[in-house]
Amino acid sequence: MEIMLYIAALIAAVSFAVLVIYMAITLKAAKQTLNNVAGTLEGLEEQMQGITTETTQLLNKTNKLADDINQKSSKLDGLFEGARGIGDTVKDFNHSLKQLSSSISRTATQNPEKASQAVKWGAAMMDLWKRKNK
Repeated sequence: MEIMLYIAALIAAVSFAVLVIYMAITLKAAKQTLNNVAGTLEGLEEQMQGITTETTQLLNKTNKLADDINQKSSKLDGLFEGARGIGDTVKDFNHSLKQLSSSISRTATQNPEKASQAVKWGAAMMDLWKRKNK
């Protein structure tokens, strides 16, 4: 019976040795895998730093472009205000011409003789002007 105890102890010792050997192999494989993961993460960190730098540069360029667009838009606002002023001036001029035309029509209706004489004088002035410019 004592021999059985020795055999059991020997089997346990061999089993423990085999277990330790397999644990060492597994730990070496895990170490290699973790080293690969660490290398991959370092590469990823470098790429992320590059992306961050490029993103910052792109954001700066976008901000400069937005500022440039705002400045040019402000300049165009002045141009549109000027165009609106010209439009108002032309509108006022047209209104004045209408009033002048109405006044001339009323005067011509009330005094046909004077209107006829004014037309003749106008035609004579135009004729003289044309002759002078030839």
